This record gives sequence, C-alpha cells and structure tokens, in this order.
Amino acid sequence: MIEITNLRQGAILNHNHGAESEKALVIPVEGISEAGYPVVINGVTAEMDGRRFSAEIALSEKINTVKAETVTPHGVYSQELTVVWDKKSFKRCNFYIDDHSFLFTDLAKERPASAFDHFYLKGLKEINKKYGTKFTLNAFYENAHHGFLLKDMPDIWKSEFQDNADWLKFSFHSRSEFPDRIYAEATAEEFGRDWDMVQNEIVRFAGEESYIAPVVIHWANVHPAVAQEAIRRGMTCYSNSFRLRVMGGPSLADRQKGGNMAQIENRSVSGADKSSGALGYQMHYGFQEETDYLNKHFAYYDPLLKVYFFRNLLCGNLIPLDKIPGKLDEFLSVAEKYGVEAFCNASHEQYTFPYYPNYLPDHMERLELISRLMYEYGCKPVFYSEGILGNTAWA
Repeated sequence: MIEITNLRQGAILNHNHGAESEKALVIPVEGISEAGYPVVINGVTAEMDGRRFSAEIALSEKINTVKAETVTPHGVYSQELTVVWDKKSFKRCNFYIDDHSFLFTDLAKERPASAFDHFYLKGLKEINKKYGTKFTLNAFYENAHHGFLLKDMPDIWKSEFQDNADWLKFSFHSRSEFPDRIYAEATAEEFGRDWDMVQNEIVRFAGEESYIAPVVIHWANVHPAVAQEAIRRGMTCYSNSFRLRVMGGPSLADRQKGGNMAQIENRSVSGADKSSGALGYQMHYGFQEETDYLNKHFAYYDPLLKVYFFRNLLCGNLIPLDKIPGKLDEFLSVAEKYGVEAFCNASHEQYTFPYYPNYLPDHMERLELISRLMYEYGCKPVFYSEGILGNTAWA
C-alpha cells in the first residue's frame, strides 16, 4: 500500500507551496510506502527513508495528476491525486452580499434620479472608491416581507449599472427568502425556472455586463439535482458544500420578528451556533476531514464535479464591529501558515435597512471595515466566478 501524506485531493497550490517559474510549479511530494518498497512519482524516483518517501515534481497544467507508484512482490500499488496550479497567484478577496430584495423595493418606490442616490448603493460605492471592493449582490425574485416582485424593478438606471459593472454585479440567489432551504427538495426544473426569472430581470434592468454566475444559493443547501443544474448553468465555485449540513445564524423566528442580535452575534463569534457539543455528534453530523481542511486551506477543487469549494472568512451581520479585526486576524494568521491567498467575505442586505426587525445600525460600517482590512492586507478585489477563485492567469 502507498499513501501521499502532504497533499489532499483537489489541493490548490501556488508559489507559496513550491518554486514557481513561467512554465511550472515544482512542489515536494511526501508519503508512506507501507513495506518500504521504492516509489516513483510522475516518473521521478523518490528518495526513500525507511517507509517514508519524498520527491520534487513539476506541475505544468492548470489541473494536474500526481501519481505515486510502487512495485511489490504482490503487484503494483499506486495512488493518484488531482491538484490545481494556481498560477501567478496573488492575495485576493471576493465579497458577496445575500438576500437582496429591499433595495429593489425601495428603488421602485422612491425612483431617485440616480440609483446610487439610494443610501445602500451609495454606501457600497463609497467603499469601492476607497478600497476598490467588488461586490456581488445576490437577489431574490420576491420580497417576502413587502410583497414586491423583481419584475417591477424599473430599468431606468440600466446604463448606470452597466457603467459600474466592473465592481458591482448581481446574481441569482433564490425565488424568495422563505422557506429557508427552498432547494433542498426541489427539482432541476423548478430551480432552473427560478434562476431564469431572476437572471432575466437582472439583465433587463442592469444589462448583461452586470450579471454574474452565483457562488452560493440561498442557505447553501441544495438537492443533488439542483447542484447539477447550477453547474450546467455555469457555476464554477460554491460556498462550503452542496449537501445539507449544520449551519449557524439567526433562527427563522428571530429573523421574522426581531431577536436579540447581540446574543446571536456572541453565539456566532464563539462558534456555539454551529457546535454539536460532543465528539459523537460532531462525527455524525459533520464531515470532519473536509471541514478541517477548509478551515486551514480555505478552498479545494473537486475533480469529479469540476467545482471549487471555499469557506468564508467573515459574515458581516454576525460579527460585532469591534470583534471584526481580531476575528479576521485569526483567519489571516492561518492563511499565512498554509500559504492561502484567496479569501471571501459575505453578509446579508436586510441588516442595513432601518425597517428590518433585526436592523444593525452599524452594518455598513462593518462592510467598510472588512473591506479596509482586506485592502490593508494587500488583497486585490476579485469576482470568484472568474478563473480560479478570481485568478484569471490561465484564461
């Protein structure tokens, strides 16, 4: 038997993980040959140290196969992994905001001369001017709180949205905020219908330039048929996992009636809202190896689905303003240790609006602080749907 121990299936590798040139990324490969028989990795004879083996190999493609092989008296044993060369990688950050419907409702009702006269878009534009932040606004077709439909969003600001499409894009999120996990049992046809309704309206009022494929669906929990349809429609990356899983955040009752946001935030910061409390429950409800890998490496590639799965750093509506710098420092220190350069932050639209039951008066300040800290860390704003999590060097 043979096992590669320093790489995982789908590992995304950059200049921090080896020696990069224009033609290749040379990386170390290490592992265990159970009986100590000699190992060859991608044609390179490995150095043996008892049962341990190591060698340096060159990755020259975007998607690469790493094959370790040993010949024994009992036959040939081998292991193959697929890894990604994140060529010419750089520190970069994606920022998406979920659940948009209040903005469209306000714009249709108020009809300002400029869409960017609205306090919400004005705030995002000011953040963009200061730090270059690129925002993706994930949209609902229906405002479940105020009875508004996206078809009633005026197209009078279309040219404005087109002019700002380099930093502001819209995407599909769901038909409505409720039910929470609307696509957990949906068919591909039902999901595709809702996607088309939202995408068609975005193109109508904001232009093709302003639309981008989503990187997360409402509540990030979807049926396999829905996941397959999303990939077919151009989704290249996704938050965490397609499968149903334990998640944190405000309860349905808190979101509908207004809960104790300080308590919700404290539970989020501490991790108590996702904790299952004991090892047995963690093993039963979680996917421990995958979760642990995402917590350290922040993303990986699934070669069968051909999708990049990633984790978020911060969710703006769940982390108090004064806790954001410390929490972000924790994530970035892990990133430095593991050579990570692609990051994503998120939040939710409704917390910016005074008439929302769980309104956070400093929500826009949180978005700005996160943007400033990522800027100061040296991150270039990107859209994750483009290239390898925003890196288009292979394009």
